[in-house]
Amino acid sequence: MKGVYLFLADGFEDIEALGTRDILKRAGIDVQTVGITDDPFVVSSHGLMVGIDCHLDDLEETYGAGASDFMIFPGGMPGARNLGRCAKLISWMKEHYSEGGSLAAICAAPGLVLSQLDDLWGVDFTCYDGFEDPMVSKGAHFTPKPAVTCGSIITGRGPGHTKAFALEIVKKVKGEAVAAEVQYGMDLTCE
Repeated sequence: MKGVYLFLADGFEDIEALGTRDILKRAGIDVQTVGITDDPFVVSSHGLMVGIDCHLDDLEETYGAGASDFMIFPGGMPGARNLGRCAKLISWMKEHYSEGGSLAAICAAPGLVLSQLDDLWGVDFTCYDGFEDPMVSKGAHFTPKPAVTCGSIITGRGPGHTKAFALEIVKKVKGEAVAAEVQYGMDLTCE
């Protein structure tokens, strides 16, 4: 799957999804929001109704994914669980990863979505407390950092670490300089 896609299911965590999207857009990354059902709107875990750019069924599976092609999975409940239960999405994720594409998941999504990958031995990751066991049981190593990049997998700890998580994605897609520029622009303060 070529491009950068942010997958949304009912019950997604507002900050993790929309904050990540915002930061990627600030970096000039063309990120598309994708719903996993045929509904034109997705409702967040806090009741915010969000329009999506396209549906999973509208996407065509493309081959030859590279390191800057991302599938992004926000957490939130039951959003992350809904993503993890979507057989077509999980199948595409596995194919995307096996071709060299990158994956990013935050909060509950590493445990509920990424844990369905076949080979996680030696992968360093982070997630929200209580969701680490499915990854650890497959040989991954949990570390309680804000965001962790390990090869072509980026993980984030939770809502309060959305910025760190999104900037790791920016680094992978656009490079360190662009990530630093975006961070600088967001951190400016008025005196």
